[in-house]
Amino acid sequence: MGRELHCKIIKHGLYDRNTVLCTALVDMYAKCGALGKAQQVFDELLVQDVVSWTALISGYCQHQHGEKALACLHKMQQTDLLPNAMTLACILKACSSIGSVNDGRIAHADIIKRGIGRNDNALGVALVDMYAKCGLFSEAKHVFDKLAVQDSSMWNAIITGYCQYGHGHEAVDCYEFMRHGAAKPDEVTYACILKACGSIGALDKGQEIHFEIMRERWLEKFSMLGSALVDMYAKCGALVKAQKVFDKLAIKDAAAWTALIAGYFQRGYGGEALASFEQMLHEGHTPDEAIFSYVLKTCSILAAPEKGQQYFEVMTCYGIIPTLEHHTCIIDLFSRWGQFAKAFEVVTQMPSSDHLPAWLSLLAGCKRWGNLQAARFVFDHVVQLDTKSAVAYLHMSSMYVDAGMQEEAEKIEAMRKEKMYLGGQCITRSLESNVLLG
Repeated sequence: MGRELHCKIIKHGLYDRNTVLCTALVDMYAKCGALGKAQQVFDELLVQDVVSWTALISGYCQHQHGEKALACLHKMQQTDLLPNAMTLACILKACSSIGSVNDGRIAHADIIKRGIGRNDNALGVALVDMYAKCGLFSEAKHVFDKLAVQDSSMWNAIITGYCQYGHGHEAVDCYEFMRHGAAKPDEVTYACILKACGSIGALDKGQEIHFEIMRERWLEKFSMLGSALVDMYAKCGALVKAQKVFDKLAIKDAAAWTALIAGYFQRGYGGEALASFEQMLHEGHTPDEAIFSYVLKTCSILAAPEKGQQYFEVMTCYGIIPTLEHHTCIIDLFSRWGQFAKAFEVVTQMPSSDHLPAWLSLLAGCKRWGNLQAARFVFDHVVQLDTKSAVAYLHMSSMYVDAGMQEEAEKIEAMRKEKMYLGGQCITRSLESNVLLG
């Protein structure tokens, strides 16, 4: 439909002389994710004003291209155009997504200097969110305290930031302050607080939130709260409760299945994790990358390499191309249970054959089974990838000791000390050069 309208605009001769229409085209293509086309239309504009720049920047932000959004801002400023409140809100969002706190601070300074958006709620939320997502909670709180209106979106920005950085207790404290104020928690608040409760094992608080959700009948409206509840109970070790909540969910999405399977795996209930996965497939649900990671890890702890290989091979049937993490999981599975030929085959055929965690998993498997010859081959490759891998030296040295080859163990220890010394020497020389050049 959008392309058809674009053709009609060209056909009627409006493309070259109607800036408003062309800006709308930039906005349409950007929001639809056709960023290349949006950029092309923008480049062809006779007049590139703040509105058209903002449409392009907004598109890049919306589709997680923060660096490109910032690059657009810099180009815009070179034309002596000043960003408006909407432009700056988008830029702050871009800074949040890529962790560019310096650019965020520059935008904040511009807002203060020009007195932009004093009563603009969206800009206030964007500032709080940017500082919180960058882990600067004192700055986020400073901005928050100065805002005239502290609504749920403001609180959510801080609470989400705390959750992102693993500060569960602080997130719960914020929630309590919020409850005693004018702002009312929404579905985002509850999802974040349930995550916080799971991270700190606060089962009682999690159950309290569960009661609030049921009282407000929010579970019927927002499926994400169902998966958040399952995840919270599972992380708190209340697996029976997690299963009960899961069974009652009207919509069992991938997030809910992942929470349940991950919960069983993390608590050592591998059989239940695989049974849940099989049930998921039987009911016609499509697993995602995260679920397959947990399933492969579960097969590893259950000593089920054949089943793990079967799951690994069917991933593509669900449209999933195995990632480096999946390859590392299957390598760990094979090497853990002594199937080194299969492990070597996978490690040499994976997307990046120099992926250090995969080789370390292989080395750990060699140590487990006392395969000294294979271990030395793997060790030599590992130290080529990372000359200071302490784990590699430890594994190789201890294997030689266990085999009664003390002289070889001492050679490994001498090699480790030499590599560490050379690495430290390089750092020292680099620092000395900087001092001299400074």
